[in-house]
Amino acid sequence: MPFNLPNLITLSRIVLIPVFVIAFYIPDVSWKHLLVTAIFFVASVSDLIDGYLARKMNLTSAFGAFLDPVADKLMVATALVLLVGKHPGFALAIPAAIIVGREITISALREWMATIGGNDKVKVSMVGKFKTGAQMLAIGCLLFEKPLGWFPSLTAGYVLLYMAAILTLWSMLVYLTAAWPSLTKEKSDN
Repeated sequence: MPFNLPNLITLSRIVLIPVFVIAFYIPDVSWKHLLVTAIFFVASVSDLIDGYLARKMNLTSAFGAFLDPVADKLMVATALVLLVGKHPGFALAIPAAIIVGREITISALREWMATIGGNDKVKVSMVGKFKTGAQMLAIGCLLFEKPLGWFPSLTAGYVLLYMAAILTLWSMLVYLTAAWPSLTKEKSDN
């Protein structure tokens, strides 16, 4: 495993997950929402930083390419599970299930496409990047929860999460469409 700065930043995102969970369950104190949101924000921003540094410093690696999306999916899934537990009901559970279900589907699709040499067909798309941005903003707003002056964080979080769920379905459709010829090709017996 190459221990370089981008990979260490990615690993730190995974290490932040138990810290994030513990902070989420701190008994209600005035600064709890700020702490939980800050931890999630640091993890989200570190995703941008590690990728930028890996490209800028020419430190891209197979390990980093594997670990980066894993770290993102673990943090997002953890946050969504915690939020659905705090706000039970279909309003949050539906977009959370769509987001987590899409991540499982696309991860499996990418793994399968790699086995047949077709991973270039399921590379990250621009829709996927918008989806990730909307998810991070939505989750941040939902975690902060309290109104920020005139800004209704919780309501904005729900709206953004539904936007993220729509982008999630759209990006999944883009990936499945690209992979469809490979998925439906008859296996030759030769």
